[in-house]
Formats: sequence, C-alpha cells, structure tokens
Amino acid sequence: MDYSQIEVEDRGLVRLITLNRPERLNAWTRRMSHEMIHAIEEGNADDGIGAFVFTGSGRGFCAGADIGAEFASGSSADDLDRRTEQADPQPSKPRRNPDWVALVRDSKPMVAAVNGPAIGVGLTMILPMDYLVAGHSARLSARFVRMGVVPELASSHFLVQRCGWGAAGDLALSGRIASADEALSIGLVDKVTDDDDLIAVATEHALSYARNGPQALRMIKQLLTENGSDSDLVAVQNRELALLRQAMTSAEHHEAVAAFMEKREPNFR
Repeated sequence: MDYSQIEVEDRGLVRLITLNRPERLNAWTRRMSHEMIHAIEEGNADDGIGAFVFTGSGRGFCAGADIGAEFASGSSADDLDRRTEQADPQPSKPRRNPDWVALVRDSKPMVAAVNGPAIGVGLTMILPMDYLVAGHSARLSARFVRMGVVPELASSHFLVQRCGWGAAGDLALSGRIASADEALSIGLVDKVTDDDDLIAVATEHALSYARNGPQALRMIKQLLTENGSDSDLVAVQNRELALLRQAMTSAEHHEAVAAFMEKREPNFR
C-alpha cells in the first residue's frame, strides 16, 4: 500500500518503521495505525525480516492522539468505537483493527527508539514491545488523567510490570512527564543513549534478536506474554514444556546443534 503517515525502510534483517507526521509531532491517527499494522503484518510474513525498530521523524516520537483530527465531533464513547475502525479502500465496508497489543506480542521482536515526546498513546503503543531505547531528548507520559480518561492498550498492566506498583500508580495518577533518565531509573525504558546514536543503537539491539531462529523467537514471546503475570507455576511449566517439545523437533534446533558441533555460527535463514 502507499504510506502517507509512516515511512518503511528495510535495513537487512531489520525493518525500520518511522512515524511521519513531523509537523504534528507524529500525533496518532487511525490512518497511521492502519499503516503501521500493514507494515508489521508484511514484515511478519517476510522471511528476510527478523525484527522491527519504531521511531518518529523530526522532534518527537508521538505526542499522543491527534485530538483535532480524531475527536473533532466531541468526546463520546462513539469516538472510541470509531478509533477501532480500520481505514478501508471501501469506506462503506469498515473493518475492525487487529488487537494492537496482541499483534505486538505475536510479532517478530520489536524495539522502540524514542526521540522527544512519547505522550499518551505515543507511550502506550510501545509498552508491549520487547525493548525500549530512549534518546536523551525523550519525554514520556501516561497523560490520560489530564484528559479526564483512563489508560488504554493494556498500559495499566504493562506500567505495573515495567515500573512496579508505586511508580506505575504515580505516572498514571499524576499524568506527569518523565525524562529519559528518570524513565530508565524506574524501568519505563530499558536503555538511554545520545539522540544522534538512537537509531543505530536500537537497530543493533534489534539485530541481536533477528539473528536468532524466527520460530524460537515467536515461541519465547508467547511464553513471556502468557507466563509473565501468571502465579500458577504448574501452568507456566506446562506451557513451557509444550513449546519445548515442539521446538526440539524443529529445523532451527537441529541447525543450532549442528552449528555447535561444527564450531560455526548457526544459519537460521
């Protein structure tokens, strides 16, 4: 499809997806969401792509939802329903977006490269991703309370998982903005680097995932998703054993064993 609000560039095994509305600090729209989903699904289906990096063009990652474009009719529950409608070449036949969180967790590894503001949905869209790298310019906020609404995209879950109870509650209840260094100190992001190095650092980290076996990567993400907050350790182990049995019969496992015996790097593609 023709992308008007994102840019897509394949850099070897890594697909770089750049939110591209710099004049609006890359504010989120339904069109942008549709384009990102399309680029992700294409990358998931492409054996040559092993991981994704997401960033924003210009001075910011994403300043939240574009209030003027998305809520011009006024605040109502109907707006929430409309936000989940997928743009379609035939507007008379709207389709529903995939569940963003499920898509992120079921996809190849994803690394966010956060430059400048990541506010509201600009933050919550990346919380389910696998690794968050922030430039020193990054400013992050779960600002929903300031708009009289509540967090979405399972961020009330991921904030607690990433930051712990106290810090998650403080971020969500105050709506305040955290600097890159504070975000690192509370676990909201995983690494901070110079803005000039941000894409290179995020891409190298994505490559460290992409060089591994695609099937094993997806299985591990599935286990982390399902087991990360499950206190039933029997259920946790049962899920692991089921996927372990499957993995041990895979071509990836046989290649890894052969590479080890032959003292070489495995070739999973």
